[in-house]
Amino acid sequence: MNAKDINRFPIREYLAGLDIYPAKDRGYYGMYHSPFREDTNASMKVDYNKNLWIDFGSNEGGTLIDLVMRIENCSVRDAISILQDRYADMQPVGYPANQLSGQSDSKSFSFHQQEKDLNINIVKISELNHPALLDYLKKRCVNTDIARLYCKEIHYTVNDKGYFAVGFQNDNKGWVLRSEPFKGCTSMDVRTFHNNPDKEACLVFEGFMDYLSYLTLKNIQALKQNIVILNSVINLPKAIEFIRQHPKIYTYMDNDDSGRKTTKEIKKVCKTVFDQSANYTQSKDLNDYLVSTKKLQQNKQGMRQQPVQRKPSRGFRM
Repeated sequence: MNAKDINRFPIREYLAGLDIYPAKDRGYYGMYHSPFREDTNASMKVDYNKNLWIDFGSNEGGTLIDLVMRIENCSVRDAISILQDRYADMQPVGYPANQLSGQSDSKSFSFHQQEKDLNINIVKISELNHPALLDYLKKRCVNTDIARLYCKEIHYTVNDKGYFAVGFQNDNKGWVLRSEPFKGCTSMDVRTFHNNPDKEACLVFEGFMDYLSYLTLKNIQALKQNIVILNSVINLPKAIEFIRQHPKIYTYMDNDDSGRKTTKEIKKVCKTVFDQSANYTQSKDLNDYLVSTKKLQQNKQGMRQQPVQRKPSRGFRM
């Protein structure tokens, strides 16, 4: 069986084989608790007709192979092998060709949290200046001057409706898009920065917000080390060859099962790996740590500015 055939096996049957069932079933789609992160809201949607999945909480989605790669944190080859072993004696379900990409990545899979079956069309790329987007970054405590160095203001359409978002370009020339109500992408790929030709060290971030948060915390505009921004842990196989070329690796993954598993996978092929998530164990990710740190600083500053409480005066004392 090739990848196209494997991707025709129903995702809901694969999940059922793992004892994972929809929290809500609407007949033609189901809402699941994400199997690879803590998810109390059942924010992963499986479209039964198209046999595709979307996890709105982690900004990921794609085919059955994509899902296995994400759950098992493995390569395309390993995911296909796992599914071939499981479905060796079964025939794939016939889906129309135009409903399946037949590919083992999710580059063409873009989405909006409130709409489905979308294609994001970029209509304008400009400097990051819209007040709503700057406010969004400020809420996340990201230095907007630093953000302007790495991000653009992206205006795009979905079903002929106009939207705009903070855009971060990846190595595939696609855009990862973020705004207050929206998470999406025109293509999901890795972003690398080759700042150190000697390849002494490499810093690996899970998402671009984590990278911007790190720069904000350090109050710097760039790093001397080489940088890898996965934009999704599912992209690790694409970046692992570049990462392993460095004698020292520093990982900044989320504090969840998938983040820990990603660091573990890096440790399998790299000798010296420093898991930096140990420095923000009380936060879900590096940006959450930045937000909590800024709030703590503001609270301390507010306490210093409060007037000292004095006992009521009884009059002038001699």
